[in-house]
Amino acid sequence: MSETLRGGVIGAGVFGGYHARQYARLPGVTFSGVYDVHPDRAARVAMPLGGRAFADLDEFLAAVDVVTVASPATHHADQALAAIAAGKHVYVEKPIGVAVAEAEKVRAAAAAKGLVVACGHQERVVFRAMGLLDVPEQPLRLEALRHGPPSDRSRDVSAVLDLMVHDIDLCLAIASADPVTAEAEGTRGPDGVWDAVRAEVSFDSGFSAVLDVSRLAEARKRTMRIVYPSGEVEIDFMARTFRNTTPFSLNPDFADTPAASDPLGASVEGFLMAVRGEAPRPIVTADEAIAALDLAIAVEQALEDAA
Repeated sequence: MSETLRGGVIGAGVFGGYHARQYARLPGVTFSGVYDVHPDRAARVAMPLGGRAFADLDEFLAAVDVVTVASPATHHADQALAAIAAGKHVYVEKPIGVAVAEAEKVRAAAAAKGLVVACGHQERVVFRAMGLLDVPEQPLRLEALRHGPPSDRSRDVSAVLDLMVHDIDLCLAIASADPVTAEAEGTRGPDGVWDAVRAEVSFDSGFSAVLDVSRLAEARKRTMRIVYPSGEVEIDFMARTFRNTTPFSLNPDFADTPAASDPLGASVEGFLMAVRGEAPRPIVTADEAIAALDLAIAVEQALEDAA
């Protein structure tokens, strides 16, 4: 593979634009363009950054080495598989798919061709910058709240796969344990999609997580409380501050680090490093993304069972 990678984005929505700007600014990568079923939208994203708008997926794939899939979630797996079939490394925005079976196909196809698959759970970058991924003690409990106002974005999936999957991934990242039960209750939006969900998940280590998400709130609010045997960490993600009563040293200036200042950029850069062989893995692997998806689907099933 050439030293300079050609990067392209599938999907010309908000996150497609974010990813296109990353490829346009990062060293060692040239932004090739955007594929979208609406060529005018692709042009609005691609052309200001010096890229092309593609209306044909095969033509797009021939023009890139690495691909970000930032289309609606229901298309993630199919488009990732198309990119892999064309021999391209893939960064898939979360969730990696909307069914475990299709996500496993993505993982298997990439492994068969020796290609990198990364997933966009970039909250991991913030946890790493804080030092939470290095705490040498297993947590007892995690309580997360992630609320935001109504939006037309991501209406193809529930608030579980849109919002809660982030906190599910963080639970799995800090707890060396497997989930065993999930209970949930929620509120549907006018289109029948679950828009507000509260779930409680128990793990085989005794760890438990209470996850509260909403797309019906008046304002954005994101907080988390992690309880350890030796103390607690309370995080306000909006203020980018935390309170720590554990004996473990966390970085109070994490918000000023380059990675936490631009988690998406750090996540994409980690993907590119894995592609070049400069890192052993991306920040979030296909295995980890599938584990988060599996638990998210279990929460959705608990919602349906309780309805």
